[in-house]
Amino acid sequence: PVLGEWVKKVFDPALFLGMKEKKWDMVHYVNVEDKDPSTGFSQFYDNPRYSSGYAALFNTISYMPETHMLKPYKERVNSTYDLLATFIQQCSVNAKEIISTRKKAVQNTIGKSEFALSWKMDTSSFSRIPFMGYEATKKISEVSGLPVLFYDHNKPFTKEVKYFDTFSPENVVAKPQSYIIPQGWWKVIDLLKLNRVKMNRLKADTMIEVTVSRITNNKALPVAYESHHKNSKTEVEESKQKIQFLKGDYVIDLNQSANRYLVEMLDPTGDDSFFSWNFFDAIFQQKEGYSDYRWNTIAEDYLNKNPDVRKKLEDKKQSDPEFAKSSNAQLNFVYKNSPWYEPAHMRYPVYKVMGK
Repeated sequence: PVLGEWVKKVFDPALFLGMKEKKWDMVHYVNVEDKDPSTGFSQFYDNPRYSSGYAALFNTISYMPETHMLKPYKERVNSTYDLLATFIQQCSVNAKEIISTRKKAVQNTIGKSEFALSWKMDTSSFSRIPFMGYEATKKISEVSGLPVLFYDHNKPFTKEVKYFDTFSPENVVAKPQSYIIPQGWWKVIDLLKLNRVKMNRLKADTMIEVTVSRITNNKALPVAYESHHKNSKTEVEESKQKIQFLKGDYVIDLNQSANRYLVEMLDPTGDDSFFSWNFFDAIFQQKEGYSDYRWNTIAEDYLNKNPDVRKKLEDKKQSDPEFAKSSNAQLNFVYKNSPWYEPAHMRYPVYKVMGK
């Protein structure tokens, strides 16, 4: 927050002024679809998947400049050049303040006990910004014969519009003391190394009590996005378990400047976590199972010895008529509540050690 506030109140105004002095007018990204921008618009929500959102995970100031696609090419090149010059000028003028403010931001990240994994626009809070545009109206499309949004170039205007630039945190999670990742998930480990995350490796096989997350609900995109069928709306069920870890598995303490990056990437419910981008999809595949003819006999014996599981089964039969009619569903229910059920199925393979 300390760095964002400084950028908003000091650095941004200096950039706008510096560009105006160079005869260029800037405006915040016009984040509209088919709406009239003169009614106001919101700041773009840049998740970690975007370069500017990624930089923010490390308390790095970043900008995504976009020149208007309908402007002449020469103007687009020259304006971008002048913007880069303005960045350099303002970074030089504000160098000491940038360094000191960022140090405060990094210390804040190291000391934070909670992190927000998603954000929602606050429609009750907005600033006002100058906006140059054309009056919006409707005209009949010659293609569809239906009304479409149209900007009348004979009616230019300059006026202040609402700019919704405040977001409220959602899905706030507690920072663990450490994460433990088995070494077999090397694709994730390699990315952590690329991002200079400090990690230690277990020197011997060790049994450790950890918080285990099991995926209970998840929605994968039916159509590919950026070559992935991204996971979203992920829900987990947590429990304490003793897990046998192996020599060489990775322990990541959350006492470092990469804390926010680590929580957003390693918590499975994060908007752009490694889980959401399919790095752990292997856990969805159940590799072990049973044969009905053999399991039926074992299941009967197991229920006789475990009345609590039998009660769960009977309760579900009473509450779910379709379940009560299905022998396969009931056998599977007993299997999933037995010690023979594959423990790795749907178990998120990044484990948390919570602080005391």
